[in-house]
Amino acid sequence: MTSSGSAEAALRRDAAEARSMLVFSLEPDEPLGRALADALDVPLSPLEERAFLDGERKLRPLVDPRGADAYVVQSLHGGPVESPHDKICRLLMFIATLKDHGAARVTAVIPYLAYARKDRQTKPFDPLGLRCLAQWLESAGMAQLIVLEVHNVAAFQNAFRCPFIHLSVHHAFRHVAEDIAGGGSPIAVASPDPGGVKRALLWREALEEHLREPVRFAMIDKRRSAGTLSGGELVAGEVAGTNVLLLDDLVASGETLLRGARALRLSGAKSVTAFAAHGLFVGNAPQTLADDAISKLVVSDSMTPFRLPAQGPSREKLRVVSAVPLFAEAVRASHVGWHR
Repeated sequence: MTSSGSAEAALRRDAAEARSMLVFSLEPDEPLGRALADALDVPLSPLEERAFLDGERKLRPLVDPRGADAYVVQSLHGGPVESPHDKICRLLMFIATLKDHGAARVTAVIPYLAYARKDRQTKPFDPLGLRCLAQWLESAGMAQLIVLEVHNVAAFQNAFRCPFIHLSVHHAFRHVAEDIAGGGSPIAVASPDPGGVKRALLWREALEEHLREPVRFAMIDKRRSAGTLSGGELVAGEVAGTNVLLLDDLVASGETLLRGARALRLSGAKSVTAFAAHGLFVGNAPQTLADDAISKLVVSDSMTPFRLPAQGPSREKLRVVSAVPLFAEAVRASHVGWHR
């Protein structure tokens, strides 16, 4: 075959692969689904959703899913209109519908995975929410899961039986870290609690390899029981004179990040930039995060920061970084590997 013939065959193959990929978004008001489709250079597949007077919903694809490699984007955070339970139900029923109508494979793309924090029993008769969610999704016909920065990776891996791709959010934060490192002062990566040590260490290792310079590490003591925080004053690690990158999987009320930032400042940190994959911003988060102990706040676009006021100290220090390139790379590699 000539080189021109080979090129034409490759183009036909690429076109066939693109046609066999369907990307749906169950959140019309969230930009991530459309941005993902744009990054993959495929149209966002249309669907119909009807709400009945009693609250029931009907979702159906408006394209034929037979034989397709389908990706369904749905972040499972609560609000501003629907609860996590509403979103879980819609996702389950849409996955099942795609399978009923012949989709060859359905992958759930879930930027924020609800119930990932309820991964173990800490009180008598506690539920295992993460395991329940895994069973529901797999029973509906989900063949694969792509998710961004879960609370506990080990528990997540044990809960799901289907293939999955876990994306580490620190890859999306690299350019922000580069800017901070370019300020001339040494940097340190810190975990706000013992549970996030591995997450922070992985980022530290990646930064040292990329920046080709030492990066310090620290951990702040924290304990939580019955929703009450304790500890948070003890810093293990040397942070004096550094610009600290304080990394967590999510920011809810902001108390954990604020306690950590204050402890780091008391230990001599020049600045503390708080990073979190998911910005829930519940309760008094806008007031808590406005505290001067936190210099800047960086989150991904796994959800829009709709709970933060449009203006104010917390919004002014906020930067939203796109995780779409991470998802696009994962979907593209998954689709090409499956298609072969």
